[in-house]
Amino acid sequence: MARVSSVVVLNTGHGKGKSSAAFGVMARGWARGWSVGVVQFVKGGKWKTGERKLADQLGIEWHTLGDGFTWESDDLDQTAALGRHAWGVAAAKLASGDYQLLILDEITYVAKYGWVPAAEIAAGVRDRHPSTNVVLTGRDAPDELVEVADTATEMRKLKHAYDRGIKAMKGIEY
Repeated sequence: MARVSSVVVLNTGHGKGKSSAAFGVMARGWARGWSVGVVQFVKGGKWKTGERKLADQLGIEWHTLGDGFTWESDDLDQTAALGRHAWGVAAAKLASGDYQLLILDEITYVAKYGWVPAAEIAAGVRDRHPSTNVVLTGRDAPDELVEVADTATEMRKLKHAYDRGIKAMKGIEY
């Protein structure tokens, strides 16, 4: 059996739970004494999520670098620039060796929308510091990210409360 010093986990698909699973790993890593960092690519600073509140309580480094969902954007060029900037921040953290766990939340959208080539993201993840574990999240993961992942899981929606008009709830969705 191969011995590795770190792994890449990818949570993708159209079902609920991609980020929630990643933040479970965040808590687990923190509980093991790891240096943990989070870079969020889509959510903007106005989001007051439970997982962010938890990270703040635990002293986990957290960067919310987007400006919200693309369909809410008033300036898609600015949204794209923020996505490229977030990738620059994440790439530096991946290479730094300062983290035992980095969560790149909603990174698949940066590739999906063409803001950063998927091959560039995959190379940054593949060439990361050897001791840095990575969790990637987001819908429609490109093949390049599936390829670089050691574990890839697709969350598939069977049904969702949103479909019945039930709005996002604190403590469940955020």
